[in-house]
Amino acid sequence: MASSPEDPVLERYFKGHKAAITSVDFSPNGKQLATGSWDTFLMLWSLRPQARAFRYVGHKDVVTSLQFSPLGNLLASASRDRTIRLWIPDKRGKSSEFKAHTAPVRSVDFSADGQFLATASEDKSIKVWNMYRQRFLYSLYRHTHWVRCAKFSPDGRLIVSCSEDKTIKIWDTTSKQCVNNFSDFVGFANFVAFNPNGTCIASAGSDHTVKIWDIRVNKLLQHYQVHSGGVNCVSFHPSGNYLITASSDGTLKILDLLEGRLIYTLQGHTGPVFTVSFSKGGELFTSGGADAQVLLWRTNFDELNYKDVSKRNLKRLHFDSPPHLLDIYPRTPHPHEGRTETVEINPKLDVIDLQTSTPPVVDILSFDSTTDEQPFLPKSVRSRERILPVLWPCDKPIRTTETTVRTLPDTGEEICGYFLNPSLMASECPPTVLKKKTEDISDLPSESQRSIPLAVTDALEHIMEQLNVLTQTVSILEQRLTLTEDKLKDCLENQQKLFSAIQQKI
Repeated sequence: MASSPEDPVLERYFKGHKAAITSVDFSPNGKQLATGSWDTFLMLWSLRPQARAFRYVGHKDVVTSLQFSPLGNLLASASRDRTIRLWIPDKRGKSSEFKAHTAPVRSVDFSADGQFLATASEDKSIKVWNMYRQRFLYSLYRHTHWVRCAKFSPDGRLIVSCSEDKTIKIWDTTSKQCVNNFSDFVGFANFVAFNPNGTCIASAGSDHTVKIWDIRVNKLLQHYQVHSGGVNCVSFHPSGNYLITASSDGTLKILDLLEGRLIYTLQGHTGPVFTVSFSKGGELFTSGGADAQVLLWRTNFDELNYKDVSKRNLKRLHFDSPPHLLDIYPRTPHPHEGRTETVEINPKLDVIDLQTSTPPVVDILSFDSTTDEQPFLPKSVRSRERILPVLWPCDKPIRTTETTVRTLPDTGEEICGYFLNPSLMASECPPTVLKKKTEDISDLPSESQRSIPLAVTDALEHIMEQLNVLTQTVSILEQRLTLTEDKLKDCLENQQKLFSAIQQKI
């Protein structure tokens, strides 16, 4: 089918990462784009042409996930280095670090009100954090394998998670219990997301499938088999009428959920596509993949009038119709397969006038130190209380970060940096600059001033993390032992009653 003015179009691409792109997200105001990569860096791009881009340096391993807070004043990132970081997305890029899990962290997600952050990890757990007090709240343990993704529902009452144990679980944030469980016996879900009204979840399957589950009736609603490789990410259009998918087969697919069919196949990446996201208004979407490129697309089709479409689908309530998202009581799963009338868009063939020039990049370098203050937080999220260091690992003080800006040589600006580790101190920095930097962070102890070597403190922190895991494990074992004892007691009582009944008959 030939393309039309209402079809998506590639507007520009961003080059700056040195390795595969793992995560992308638009700022709530639609003016910035954040990206994470295997190169361990985050990058903050302005959508204005030729505006400077900022590269945030802080994680020590692959950045696996990132997300803006609902107000856009914070940017959360997860990494294989077992930490999550909270950044202020500006030219200074101050950040705080949480040693969140005992294994690589796979995803981060803010609640819609910005009060909570959910993190999912390969330690098989999901953790929820209070953002205002910068504190750990609780863990969710029921998965038996790595947890790849966890997302809040729009109203914040539920969390959906997916794991390599081939299950998708729904959690109640009030009771902290798993209230639903969807099993997929073919493959596991790489990614899950709630639709905008919170009635359905979409899963991106390693078995090449995309599935829509209705959590009101606990059934598989739609099943798309349109990719020839594993599906790595999905994103709902804000209207809830469309879903875009990213796959290892190198393509993006746009699904019309009201009609239940594939409408666009987008080709632009050279290699697997790992991440995709609509902007908050839906007029743009962006994608990233193994080719280290970030592509920015204009949606176009979201400008169509959907009132007639919605009215038509609202009438589809009789049982003979295939179930769709606006049906109230779908009776059976509705399989969907690729159709020949889809539109294929290949920017390499169709688009030639792209803004291809690379914007200047500013490196934001970080070092870590432990403090009981929260100097980096905006007033909107700053706690009025001091965070006191205690022994329980979940309540230990956050690790905050001072930053220094180093502009690439082509911009002509040179600002020397101060590092906590003397061995990393820039030799070309004049003593006056270093003295000023030291005064600016006089509340942070230097390496030479520590009473305990840094390596020892790190080892102790690791031991405390392991003790935390052991404590959780023992607690779970105690619960299971109690359940076993209760069942054994019931069995003995039933056996005694049965024995008594037999004796009476004899």
